Amino acid sequence: MASRLHTTAALLATVAALAIPTPVAARAAEATPTAAQADFFEKRIRPLLVDACFRCHSAEADAVKGGLRLDSRAALLKGGETGPGLVPGHPEQSRLIEAVTWDNPDLQMPPRRKLSPSQIADLTAWVRDGAPWPAESGTATADRAREAAARARNHWAFQPIATPTPPALPDSAGTLHPIDAFVQARLREAGLPVPPPANPRSLIRRVTYDLTGLPPTPEDMEAFAADPSPEAWERLIDRLLSSPHYGEKWGRHWLDLVRFAETNSYETDEAKPHAWRYRDYVIRALNEDKPYDRFIREQLAGDELPDGGADGIIATGYYRIGIWDNDPADKELARYDQLDDIVATTGQVFLGLTVDCARCHDHKIDPIPQRDYYALLSFFHNVAPYRNGGASDEVPLPDASGKALAVTEPGATPPDTFILQRGNPGNHGDRVQPAFPQILSPPSPKITPAASGRSSGRRLALADWIASRDNRLTARVLVNRVWQHHFGRGLARTPSDFGLQGLPPTHPELLDWLAQDFMARGWSLKQLHRRILMSRAYQASAVASPEALRKDPANDLFSRFDMRRLTAEEIRDSAIWVSGAGNPRMFGPGVYVSLPKEVLASQSVPGKGWGNSPAAEQARRSIYIHVKRSLLTPVLLGFDLAETDRSTPVRFATTQPTQALGTLNGTFFNERAAALAARVRRECGDSLEARVRRTLHLVTGRPPSPAETARGVGLIQTLEREDGTTPDAAMNAFCLLALNLSEFFYLD
Repeated sequence: MASRLHTTAALLATVAALAIPTPVAARAAEATPTAAQADFFEKRIRPLLVDACFRCHSAEADAVKGGLRLDSRAALLKGGETGPGLVPGHPEQSRLIEAVTWDNPDLQMPPRRKLSPSQIADLTAWVRDGAPWPAESGTATADRAREAAARARNHWAFQPIATPTPPALPDSAGTLHPIDAFVQARLREAGLPVPPPANPRSLIRRVTYDLTGLPPTPEDMEAFAADPSPEAWERLIDRLLSSPHYGEKWGRHWLDLVRFAETNSYETDEAKPHAWRYRDYVIRALNEDKPYDRFIREQLAGDELPDGGADGIIATGYYRIGIWDNDPADKELARYDQLDDIVATTGQVFLGLTVDCARCHDHKIDPIPQRDYYALLSFFHNVAPYRNGGASDEVPLPDASGKALAVTEPGATPPDTFILQRGNPGNHGDRVQPAFPQILSPPSPKITPAASGRSSGRRLALADWIASRDNRLTARVLVNRVWQHHFGRGLARTPSDFGLQGLPPTHPELLDWLAQDFMARGWSLKQLHRRILMSRAYQASAVASPEALRKDPANDLFSRFDMRRLTAEEIRDSAIWVSGAGNPRMFGPGVYVSLPKEVLASQSVPGKGWGNSPAAEQARRSIYIHVKRSLLTPVLLGFDLAETDRSTPVRFATTQPTQALGTLNGTFFNERAAALAARVRRECGDSLEARVRRTLHLVTGRPPSPAETARGVGLIQTLEREDGTTPDAAMNAFCLLALNLSEFFYLD
């Protein structure tokens, strides 16, 4: 026992000794920070501490974890329950550095996500330098708070939408497209020329994919390239917007945002009945050019609209397509998780705000207090929990066409809503009433319970405010999303975060002009498409000049058109369509494509809930594939399919070796190559040269050069002569090669 006590005492003495600043550290503690040190702290250290630590370790925290505060140097030196937080000049002795490096398995901070190597390096350098912290008086702190509040009030996205006039350029003679006036004015300021137009074949391929998600036929491409009429481009746009494939392409963008899937996730991942009707509603609404303000109202409160009809019921499937835990450990917490999913999705999709960051505390960046979060949640509080209402989730349609997965409420009287301290359902704070985020200077909600007595009317009040012309965010967010999908990035590059931590628009006046024009034209998405596509900015060449690359490397000024890779669905659908096997049938229950047994085995019960549709059904467009959260289609997942558990505003195009392995060796692409070979044999007869030429024309969208055709013929003949490959197998191999060309995957 004595030995143990001696050892413990020695350890405590050692720890105590380590906590005593050395003379060097003491001098560093007393020194006034230099200008460089103060600048480093304000730019690199303070924002890091605020973002990663203040939630639990500051005066703002509801309960300071471990008694340790990190919002002042004195608090850091004093430390918490385990001793001082840092030893100035000695990062190797500082608990702060030990915590953020995660070297100690019992001390890992922040607990949810390790800091990046550069952030850890910044903190280490700061502590090694003596942890200099610029002095702040109470007045300075108050001034900082006032400055932050003023910055929030003056933030561009929280201002009323302006009505800017397109710039008048001296040599435009008043004929310049308004979008081009804004874009070209910025190019002139930067001393950059207007980019030349793209060639006709690039243009028709670009716009056909952008509006329909499918490749143009070689015949359509050649006809457009040969048409000198100034009206040819506008006629092409109108034809594509009238295509039923338009709704399929742009419906997929919307489904990304609303986290569409047809199963619940978690281990059992059971199917959501009739979820496909919501997908079909979105496609039909876009094809019909349903005004966006009506589109909003139907999804948020279609059942409360007096003229909602079948669409109004089906559209509220919006509330049911998120994840759902059918056997939660804590049912009340799971209930608030469901509500949080609705609040988060609604805030990000329609308003471009990360409102859900205020679930447990006031938003750390944006001016959204916790009270605003729960005031917004109260609009949804009367929604019956999914599946806990049983068959009430499956609502008969008024046109007797079946049932839809839809929202329900148990009556017109909603439960009380309280602020939950730190998000804990067992720790009620103040009672709150429905209200809109106050930073937007909103009106008071006008709530009228539904005449049927079956719902509170709260969701309709929210929908009316979001869809109002006076809302400062709704139109801006939507036109930015449409611009994003035409140009590869939004005018504001963070399309679901218009708050203070988001990136500001590169062309704010253009964004507001588009928003005002969009509302003035009846919230018509097709009119918005026409506006954008008729501009020279959209029709610009993707070939960048050396000057543009030097002065505008990120293409912030649109000094060229950004190339893009096809999306996962476009890749799969194009491979089917160019092979001649595409099935254009629309709507209905999801399709089950063939999956390898290895993929089926990845479930807890291999293959559970996955069927096997006939070959003709499997040749339908990818948007109709059944979306099972635990069993996503590999050919789509490999090319950056949208996440299904939460809203996906941007898909990032990754480049990985597994993609090429899949397109060269995978069953799907080999089957498509064989079908393409069969097609060109039917169309071209016995001429090998004609087959090669037709294959390349179908895949790339342009007539191949004689040299390209000769190379293809030579490859096939070499495979037959030197490898003993049969003529059909050699043709299949060439078609597989063609489907792996960069020109097949990329648009310029």
